Amino acid sequence: MTRKTAVILFNLGGPDSLESVRPFLFNLFNDRAIIDLPQPLRSVLANVISSRRKHAAQLNYAHMGGRSPILPETITQAKALEAKLAARGDADYKCFVAMRYWRPFTEDIAHRVQEWGADEVVLLPLYPQFSTTTTGSSLTAWRKASALPAAAICCHPASASFARAHADAILDAWRAGGEPAKPRVLFSAHGLPQRVIERGDPYQWQVEQSVAAVSALLPPDWEKRLAYQSRVGPLKGLEPSTLSEIDAAAREQIGLIVSPIAFVSEHIETLVELDIEYAQHAKTAGLPFYLRAKALGAAERFIDALADLVELARAAPGRIQSESGARLCPAAFGLCPNRSS
Repeated sequence: MTRKTAVILFNLGGPDSLESVRPFLFNLFNDRAIIDLPQPLRSVLANVISSRRKHAAQLNYAHMGGRSPILPETITQAKALEAKLAARGDADYKCFVAMRYWRPFTEDIAHRVQEWGADEVVLLPLYPQFSTTTTGSSLTAWRKASALPAAAICCHPASASFARAHADAILDAWRAGGEPAKPRVLFSAHGLPQRVIERGDPYQWQVEQSVAAVSALLPPDWEKRLAYQSRVGPLKGLEPSTLSEIDAAAREQIGLIVSPIAFVSEHIETLVELDIEYAQHAKTAGLPFYLRAKALGAAERFIDALADLVELARAAPGRIQSESGARLCPAAFGLCPNRSS
């Protein structure tokens, strides 16, 4: 009998209306993986932060029609992956989307998976690089919501298909921009507080592996740099910042192709921060050109990479593993969830 395999695609989520912006922000900052304080202090602080940030966030979401596009984009990815897996034909696959901070919530999807009667579950984060603040939080939420045994992928930062998909997007942006000579590729990743990395979180190291894998597929005479965007709060963040790299390129009169290396879906950080705020900053600073590579979305090479990960996970029931099947991170990163060698 064909086994019923549920594939759970984890993503951040986003508000589906301007009214849901504040509760979305509250859920985000009430996560202990984001703010490591005990209750009820964490909820009090999350309430204060979400109240203060609501208006500015609503203005940003208004640029995108009053809602985040991340859910429909992730559903499109889920449908593409389901079709890809069905074509491989070795199981009855159904892909579910579980969002961390807004609907559909993880606990609701766990109920739906059980009602569907899954024989096996594969947990597949759409965060390519592992962090305790993203994949780690989503895995914890699933374990609280479901007792079904599951195989999990913890990270997939540098597989061949993933890297090729990013390189394709960068080259497409270059061609659409008129093929300017010797552009600088600026890989922009979501920032984290430096202290998260100092505790042993492997996110920064994994982002660097992504950059190296993609850079190897681009013209060798193109310069490549890595920077971090979306700094939140007073804590020292990962450096350099994307804005500082835009300023540096302007001083040197070098044009940029910006690649959202840690994002696989278009959302507020690409459509507003990169495409509106940073693009305007680049124009004001006098950058020769500012081009932005698209997020991977449902690009075929990326969906191929995800399908390969599902098959890898199915071959090791109950385990959590990286894209290689073994631990990727150096031993110094003690918060790596993959305990295999």
